[in-house]
Amino acid sequence: MPKPDREGCPTECRGCTHRGLDEAASLAWKQAWVEERLAPWASAVAPIEAPPSSSRWGYREKVALKARWEPESGWRFGMEVRDRLVGLENCPVHGERVRTALAWLSQALPPFGAFPLAIYSQVCAQATLILKTREDPGDAWLAGKEPSLAKTGLEGLWVHLFPCAGRHLFGAGPLQLLWGKPLSRNSLGMLYGPQGFQQLIPSLYAKSLDEAEGFLSPGPGTSVIDLYCGGGTTLARWTALGSRALGIELSGAALDCARLNAPGAELLRGRCALRIPQAEAWIRDIPEDCRLVYANPPRSGLEPEITEWLSATCRPARIAYLSCSAWTLARDLEKLTAAGFSVVSIVPYDFFPQTRHVETLALLERTQERRIYKG
Repeated sequence: MPKPDREGCPTECRGCTHRGLDEAASLAWKQAWVEERLAPWASAVAPIEAPPSSSRWGYREKVALKARWEPESGWRFGMEVRDRLVGLENCPVHGERVRTALAWLSQALPPFGAFPLAIYSQVCAQATLILKTREDPGDAWLAGKEPSLAKTGLEGLWVHLFPCAGRHLFGAGPLQLLWGKPLSRNSLGMLYGPQGFQQLIPSLYAKSLDEAEGFLSPGPGTSVIDLYCGGGTTLARWTALGSRALGIELSGAALDCARLNAPGAELLRGRCALRIPQAEAWIRDIPEDCRLVYANPPRSGLEPEITEWLSATCRPARIAYLSCSAWTLARDLEKLTAAGFSVVSIVPYDFFPQTRHVETLALLERTQERRIYKG
């Protein structure tokens, strides 16, 4: 990998594998990679959608960084590489709010012996200190520092006691609000908390939602099942357009936000596969031509039971599927197309500039009633 020429970008960091490529080369690689991985539908792959050049750095507002106390320099934050911490406090991909918060923490936190911090998590304006302990160290260290904390751009600071902190960020225990407010509102107007999931470039994410909405055509008389619905951003869209909407999500914290962001939607908590009976009852009286599905699953893709249900029983008129893994998307598209759905369009999105990651929006419809789609 070419040596980066950006200040604060250590060569040992394994995060930005495209930092040695210019914008055009990175986008060309991602376009070719999507077409290769989705080869059976390569003719349906549209040109990659990318953010403005000015948004290719300083865009990351969601981080989970290892924390380590070093007697000579104090608190450091970054990633572990071969048992050594690579400091990312000044990473040029991090947003200004992240860099400012890390600078404040490095000066404000007490030493490790009194404060066993293991991981620092930040979701935009909400931050969490994850301590590898069962013993609450209290908040005396914060006294008098609130005014300077307020200047970082954070709106809520939490602590989470998790003796097994390491590969997993959060355990079963509660999060305790140390300072500020429990919820913030993002640029799309949605409320979120310290465990919220958000795409990193809101303007590009909004374009993907516009594409999905234009294809699905939700409105009065339609019903949308929103699989892996998260905090309700998409549910709010469907209900605002007059569609009936059902959201299914595993995370209780995400559903708490979804209730606020999309009060007109019906919600189910749990794995989508385990909520098929309730979803089936909800959709039973709706004609197939009025059934729509939006899905944004984790990297593992659709659960096999969900793919089977969509193929054999639910049979929606149209599906919009936002995927963060072309591998699992290819698997799921193969099953859906074999069951009578056709791929109308696949739109790649460069949600993660400087990295090799690319997300794709696949738009499918039942072949029995194919219609011309103009994106």
